[in-house]
Amino acid sequence: MPVTDAVRTSSVHTVAVSRAAAELVLKRGEFELAVHLGIVRVEARRGGGRPRVRQEEIDRLRTEDGFPGALRERVRTVGTAEGARLLGISPVRFTRLARAGCVTPVAFYLNRYRAVVWLYLAQELGGLAARSPELLVGRSPAWMRDRLDSGTDCRPRNWRSRRIERLLTLTDDPWARAAVAAQALDPAQLAEVVDDPYERAYFARVRPEPVFGPRGSSATRDAMARLMLAEAPDEILWRRVNLIMELDSARELRQAPRPGDERRPDLEALGRPPVPAEPFEPAEPSRPVAPTEPAKPGERVEQAEPAGDLARPAEPAVQGSPVGLLARLRLRRVRGYRHPRERAGRTAARSGGHHPSGRRRPVAGPRGGAGREGAVEGG
Repeated sequence: MPVTDAVRTSSVHTVAVSRAAAELVLKRGEFELAVHLGIVRVEARRGGGRPRVRQEEIDRLRTEDGFPGALRERVRTVGTAEGARLLGISPVRFTRLARAGCVTPVAFYLNRYRAVVWLYLAQELGGLAARSPELLVGRSPAWMRDRLDSGTDCRPRNWRSRRIERLLTLTDDPWARAAVAAQALDPAQLAEVVDDPYERAYFARVRPEPVFGPRGSSATRDAMARLMLAEAPDEILWRRVNLIMELDSARELRQAPRPGDERRPDLEALGRPPVPAEPFEPAEPSRPVAPTEPAKPGERVEQAEPAGDLARPAEPAVQGSPVGLLARLRLRRVRGYRHPRERAGRTAARSGGHHPSGRRRPVAGPRGGAGREGAVEGG
């Protein structure tokens, strides 16, 4: 397990969650469950990032009686087989008790067949045996038989309710509480309750995350998202009402951010001088043009030359300044474009009639015929 150095923030000595788990002799999953149950208190960082644990909190837990065995016993989870052994009943009867809602799971995992395996707190099973011993022996009650005969399975619903209630107690931010309540509704139900897409997008930003960040495979995360959705109509209605109440409280505090709400950083606050704005000069008003009289029949009309820069050829660009494609084409047109063959002929004429290929070009005579040296090869 990685261990990070302790840092001092706001004159409070805090450590990373990985180091806190190591000092409390807890495994990764046990520490997450301890935070979820409220046994270990963590503090969120203002600038974001993973939460941290105060050293005072670690010292408090380490000074309790029976540390670390007592602390690990409070977060110990068992499956169906071990839970049945603790209660002294068969695994089949334990499963019936869990499906009827007599025992609430606290966590789950996926086996190699990607089936959900529920986990229960060992201390709660001991409390069930002391609170309702009649459920462990003899014939099951009538209400329990009717619930099981109808095919009801209360394990997902009880786990979902327990998880949502615990997440709501771990945060005081109204928008984070609304984001937790929104997890129990599918996208269609959520869009009916929260019609603003920016508010729904804001839920994903403020929703509480596990202390160690997202973990597990994609199949585990998909199973978590699927189990968080309400199924029964009465549960869906209850979750919709809770979301509306949490959303009203969040809207009274502040509105969800929208595109463009983020302001640019203040340069003066950062110690930089503000950039002065360039002066704006209004354009000169256009002068009215005097109307011209139509030309008479037989009268010659002289065209006026364009004034200003339109009559001047394009000037070559200053050396070192960037020249675009249109500027190069304009310079090429002004200076005059010659065919490559014509340029080669003019070059050969300046060099004494020698052609680049080694032959002397014929010199035209008075009547267009070849000169004296027209057919003689150079050499």
